[in-house]
Amino acid sequence: MTESEPSNPEVSATRTGYVTLLGRPNAGKSTLLNRLIGQHLSIVTSKAQTTWQRVTGILTVDSDQLIFLDTPGLLEAKDLLQRAMLGAALEALSEADIVLLVIDAGRRPDTKETERIERALEEARAPIVVALNKIDEAPAAMVAAWDAWLAHNVEGPVHHISALEGDGAEALLAEVREKLPAGPFLYPEDDIASDPVRFFVAELVRECIFEQYHQEIPYSVMCQVEEFREGGDPVYIQMNVYVERKSQKGIVIGNQGVAIRALGTCARKKIEHFLGERVYLDLWVKPLKGWRKNRSHLNQLGFRIPEDE
Repeated sequence: MTESEPSNPEVSATRTGYVTLLGRPNAGKSTLLNRLIGQHLSIVTSKAQTTWQRVTGILTVDSDQLIFLDTPGLLEAKDLLQRAMLGAALEALSEADIVLLVIDAGRRPDTKETERIERALEEARAPIVVALNKIDEAPAAMVAAWDAWLAHNVEGPVHHISALEGDGAEALLAEVREKLPAGPFLYPEDDIASDPVRFFVAELVRECIFEQYHQEIPYSVMCQVEEFREGGDPVYIQMNVYVERKSQKGIVIGNQGVAIRALGTCARKKIEHFLGERVYLDLWVKPLKGWRKNRSHLNQLGFRIPEDE
């Protein structure tokens, strides 16, 4: 643009940015994403480490568009799956315009809890906003300990919130919006997610698995849509439910198919609520030997292993 040309007032009329939710496992990142978006996008259960792949949620408010990246927890990677999970979190960190650090105020800020946060934040190149979560449950002394640690180790405003109850969420969102860079919207204003519907459908089945099964089963199962037929009533969905070992197949199916029928009922209700349509859900349980530790299986299931692995 030459000096004689008038400026375009619409160039900076909107603000858009990627907001990466970062934190240790079970800090409440997914609950916070769902709270801010106002939609159940990221699966949430009482068990830790349920987010395995990043989930993109979109919130457009007035002239601001926030693209939230919910990430797997910052964990000590012990197998290829966990390396892929950690890689997804760090990749999202590198894309961030704003880093939203989510901390469980009920967990003591000991060395194990803080070291991985510090290492991850060393990679941050964007402003940091802290959500000190679960203040409705955390002892006051624990909250004070986190406040003291954050004051000495993290540059950025700290908000005391309860993602579950909504306390402090509006003030946190306002703070994040103020830090958005100027730029055009990247998605239509009514979009709430960028991931395909198939992804969310598979995640809802996996959420039911975490709710229904115990011990190692939820962490050994991955779901993938094989067929998705729209246009009919009901919508037909064939879902592969992969287990690591043949012995796990029988557990998932249950005696005389009781467990798999209960899983189907749970998942179908969630999917119908998500789609707003009737669904016929066809679940197939298949062994995929040692998929958590097999690079080709992980690639087949949509995971990306970091290049340095």
